[in-house]
Amino acid sequence: MSDQIKFIVDKLNKDPFRKNYNLITFDSLEPMQLLQVLSDVLAEIDPKQVVDIREEMPEQTAKRMLSLLGILKYKPPGNATDMSTFRQGLVIGSKPVIYPVLHWLLQRTNDLKKRAYLARFLIKLEVPSEFLQDETVADTNKQYEELMEAFKTLHKECEQLKTSGFSTAEIRRDISAMEEEKDQLIKRVERLKKRVETVQNHQRMLKIARQLRVEKEREEFLAQQKQEQKNQLFHAVQRLQRVQNQLKSMHSAAADAKPESLMKRLEEEIKFNSYMVTEKFPKELENKKKELHFLQKVVSEPAMGHSDLLELESKINEINTEINQLIEKKMMRNEPIEGKLSLYRQQASIISRKKEAKAEELQEAKEKLASLEREVSVKTNQTREFDGAEVLKGDEFKRYVSKLRSKSTVFKKKHQIIAEFKAEFGLLQRTEELLKQRHEDIQHQLQTIEEKKGVSGYSYTQEELERVSALKSEVDEMKGRTLDDMSEMVKKLNSLVSEKKSALAPVIKELRQLRQKCQELTQECDEKSQYDSCAAGLESSRSKLESRHWLPREQYTKHIAEQENLGKKLREKQKTVRESHGPNMKQAKMWRDFEQLMECKKQCFLKQQSQTSIGQVIQEGGEDRLIL
Repeated sequence: MSDQIKFIVDKLNKDPFRKNYNLITFDSLEPMQLLQVLSDVLAEIDPKQVVDIREEMPEQTAKRMLSLLGILKYKPPGNATDMSTFRQGLVIGSKPVIYPVLHWLLQRTNDLKKRAYLARFLIKLEVPSEFLQDETVADTNKQYEELMEAFKTLHKECEQLKTSGFSTAEIRRDISAMEEEKDQLIKRVERLKKRVETVQNHQRMLKIARQLRVEKEREEFLAQQKQEQKNQLFHAVQRLQRVQNQLKSMHSAAADAKPESLMKRLEEEIKFNSYMVTEKFPKELENKKKELHFLQKVVSEPAMGHSDLLELESKINEINTEINQLIEKKMMRNEPIEGKLSLYRQQASIISRKKEAKAEELQEAKEKLASLEREVSVKTNQTREFDGAEVLKGDEFKRYVSKLRSKSTVFKKKHQIIAEFKAEFGLLQRTEELLKQRHEDIQHQLQTIEEKKGVSGYSYTQEELERVSALKSEVDEMKGRTLDDMSEMVKKLNSLVSEKKSALAPVIKELRQLRQKCQELTQECDEKSQYDSCAAGLESSRSKLESRHWLPREQYTKHIAEQENLGKKLREKQKTVRESHGPNMKQAKMWRDFEQLMECKKQCFLKQQSQTSIGQVIQEGGEDRLIL
């Protein structure tokens, strides 16, 4: 409950209510004030509910609020007896009744505004049937229903436009841009007109250009019609092919068939269809209706808690135990006639289940056959789209096979050529290996000769020097590139730092000014917090006094008016005090300085007297004493 009250107080303190409540003041509200708060919240949802409940009878207030809550589909907790207590609590302004209503309303204010707005136009007025006998009343009622349907469609379109992402600002920008383009086009047309007027026979040329434009538009329209007719022709050809295939399949089926077999097949189809229509479909329809009725019943009932579910489970367990007991009693009787009938019933139920299963299998097989036929047609269309040709059949397929054979012979020849190339590649690879081996032998001989001559490793060192020199040149190039890149990067960073400094200089100045303002505002905020705490204490004491002393309605309103006037005076006084706070503080400081000055003068005077006089008179406890 405390969280609920916190949520209500937070919402009431915000726009558009601005009640300035705290938890103590809100909890100490009288029933009439609480009802006024509820009426204000309902008025925010529906502007027609703006009413001062002091000028309204309690019965009318309760009726008005109950009707609006019914339109908003508020469901109070509990059953019918709780509904009566809810109505009574709403009349007397009971807190346990009004707090949940306020919490529910403030949670979904925007949705409820929309619902209340739609209720004004979509709640149908029930006209008695005897009045509908009049033609004018019936026509008016029909017109009223048509307007209601038109409002529904328009509201849906409006919601779709709101959620479509288009904003009025963008539309206005588009309109302004289009107007600018229109002005530019008008200017261009005027310039072109002035240019054309100087040409001879410009009227005749304009007429010819207009005819050319009309003919081009007609050409585009005819091309569009031609494309549509091509599509229609393509679809018609597809339908023709499907019908021809069906005709071929029917001819092939009827070629070997006899009238008896056809009649038998038709009888089987009729039996199956009659079974589906008379037995299977009605059962399924009845089951669906029962399921729908059960679901509607569940939806219409209020939300169930954990205790309700436990109670239902206990009832189900009790009924199951009763059923088991009745079955045991029936089995104990064991009547022979009933036993035979139960056997027949079991057999009949088994046969009916088998029949239903077979019917379902047959239905599934038919659906599968239809899906396969659709898939075949889709595949044929796809092949026609890819290849631009139809699926081959009969002689065409034989010709296609002969083409494939000729292509296979060509493929074999090409394959043989590839095999020859592979063999040649193997020979070349072998020769490469031999040449590598010979190169290694020559290198070995060269090393032996170098060792004999005393210059071993000469060829190796020469190759290494050449390789190192090439690497050194590459590294030098890379170093030069990296140094250039680093110098460019340093220049860019220096320029960026200078730009950031120049950009942040005015921001730093503004930040210093804002810090000074922040210090001044924090001082004012401390003073305001002290005032608010004092005002809250006064408000709580006033609410306690109001809760102790109950006054009649007229006296209470008079007392409220007096308190409001007193509050206005106090606010004015507070304003004057705030305005004269600085001068008064200065004057008080001056007075304290004056008091210190006078006290100092007094002390000086007393010291002077004590030096000049012989003695001193001291008064204590009503007695005078002379000290010499």
